[in-house]
Amino acid sequence: MLTRFKKLFLITAMCTTVIVAPLGTASAEDSPSTIKSDADTAAELGLLIGEGNGVNAAYLGKSSTRLQAAIISLRLNGKLNEALAFTGNNNFSDADQVGKANQPVLAYLKSNPELGWQGAGNNRFDPSAAISSQQFYKVILENLGYKTGADFTYQQSETFAASHGLKEIAGMSSLQNTHLATALVEALSAHTKNGKPFFDTLQASGVIASGSALPQGERIGIGQDDKLGKYFTDKNGRALYFFTKDAEDVNSCQGDCLKNWPIYYDANLQIPAWLNKADFAVITRTDGTKQLTYKNWPLYYFVKDSKPGDVTGEGVGGVWFAAKSDYAIMLGTSKEAGNYLTDDYGRALYYFDKDTSGKSVCEGNCLVNWPAYSTSSVSVPSTIKGSDIGTITRSDGSKQASIKGFPLYYFINDKAHGDLNGQGVNDVWYIVDPAKFNGTTASITPAEPTIKTYNIDIKEYSFGTEALTIEAGSKVIFTNYDEMKHNAVALDGSFSTPLLAKGESYTVTFDKPGTYNYLCEPHMSFMTGQIIVK
Repeated sequence: MLTRFKKLFLITAMCTTVIVAPLGTASAEDSPSTIKSDADTAAELGLLIGEGNGVNAAYLGKSSTRLQAAIISLRLNGKLNEALAFTGNNNFSDADQVGKANQPVLAYLKSNPELGWQGAGNNRFDPSAAISSQQFYKVILENLGYKTGADFTYQQSETFAASHGLKEIAGMSSLQNTHLATALVEALSAHTKNGKPFFDTLQASGVIASGSALPQGERIGIGQDDKLGKYFTDKNGRALYFFTKDAEDVNSCQGDCLKNWPIYYDANLQIPAWLNKADFAVITRTDGTKQLTYKNWPLYYFVKDSKPGDVTGEGVGGVWFAAKSDYAIMLGTSKEAGNYLTDDYGRALYYFDKDTSGKSVCEGNCLVNWPAYSTSSVSVPSTIKGSDIGTITRSDGSKQASIKGFPLYYFINDKAHGDLNGQGVNDVWYIVDPAKFNGTTASITPAEPTIKTYNIDIKEYSFGTEALTIEAGSKVIFTNYDEMKHNAVALDGSFSTPLLAKGESYTVTFDKPGTYNYLCEPHMSFMTGQIIVK
């Protein structure tokens, strides 16, 4: 059997927001022989230079600007050095918004409008303005030799780019440098208008060093579906999947299961720049084969997906779901406990039966042992209603994830992959089956006791021939149907009605158990009755 993952959770005690190390992260010897981010590749090939400390996390997290896009465009067509050395004085009116080293670049672009950088109008360039994926794909297409207005319109930029295999960052209104890195690496495998590989063209022109090579092996691609949003694919666009039963045991798929859901593996893996390399690992299965994982979830294909764009495995059996990077929560499946909610790394989530909707009563030491789960994501598996997952605001102002308004927690003693050690603790902590969970015991308002009502009809000078037996708390309505007035008066003085004319009623509530004998005062010699209260 595969050794169970042992990495401990890092938990900030006494805080509502906790730092949790990915449960079951593989050890170093289980890592792929090569795992590279597009940021690594773009930096190594000189496509991104960075600033100060190079292409680091701080640089990658910055918003991309028009000036950056222009510089990249000049670098790709081999004109950047010429632009940096340009001495022309005619420049855009807002050229002073950039450093002196880049002011010649703007002057060069203004003097060479055929390069497609005419500015933003009114003699302005807007160098710090954010750029969209549509704008950046236009830049790449033009460097591939296609011309705006001749081969495609600006409005068609993303559609035209997709037809040439460029789609990884499509649909983004503003980019970060991490997106530029992926779009640039993606473009290396495209072909120029004259049919030559773009990588070879850049290498021949000296933009890329002669000893460099394209990334080898597999690649995590990004697919787009109207219902699912963005999901993982292989380099050929085939969808990848998670299996909920792997939360308990990563070898859950065996035999015929593996025939229908083949494993995904390659010793060399390239990933988009915005994904974390530490989230990818390799496991060795019980049969000795290796499999790539993401956030502890082994990755699979589905045999019925016949072409790129197919996601027919989504939701199959309620246990197979498209692999994604942005799940707010995931589903795990236990042989004994059934389905339950996990975080995106497969760690079990719990509810506290003393909580009420929108409010956590777990504070202090409780919160040390049961850290609050928080997430900024909103994506959920397709069998879960998205509107069921939300957030509450805790007493200290921090946010906590919730299902149907009820807070979600970790358990500090869940230390290994598949642990459900919090289930049933003190009869108040439980895992969450999203299909069955409807709230906590504390949230259920006790039902008002049902008050029964009985009727005693006064007819023909009689309360009836039988004693009336009722439950404590019941009401008895006396109604007179005779022409003569009657009343009902208890012999022990516990109740009495006024004299009732024909058609009038009077209600008496009997709260205490006992036997109550009563009579009609005007006709006490023969009008008597009895009520027995249980």
